[in-house]
Amino acid sequence: MKKALSILVLCIGILSFAQSKAPFTGKRDFVIEQGTSGSGTPAYYLDIKSNGDVHFGFLQVNQADGTETKEEINAGKYNPKVMKVHFKTYNETFYVKFDKEKIYLTDAKGNIKKSDDCCPVSEMANINCNCEGKLYR
Repeated sequence: MKKALSILVLCIGILSFAQSKAPFTGKRDFVIEQGTSGSGTPAYYLDIKSNGDVHFGFLQVNQADGTETKEEINAGKYNPKVMKVHFKTYNETFYVKFDKEKIYLTDAKGNIKKSDDCCPVSEMANINCNCEGKLYR
């Protein structure tokens, strides 16, 4: 019985140390695909709770009639390698990873994507830029 209890305590200890600490708590806005910004484009944000849960959300205002569409989802505990985000409203799924200052659009394995849509407006001559954005307070 002592061995089983010791193994259980060891497993719980390993799991608690295996969780990565989030780089910050609170809400941050972000834009990754520079080419798609404009009126009516969703404004994305992430919100890290004090318990490590990461919430992603968006707010979109229809410029024609002023109606708002918004959604917030809990993507789970912070994972520094990759996080899956699925918004049901538009059946939109994407993968991201982020640190204290930047967020990156990735594939399911955490490799940073490259796309023409991710090039800053000032660098439109460039092609296949890294899909990254700054996190804003």
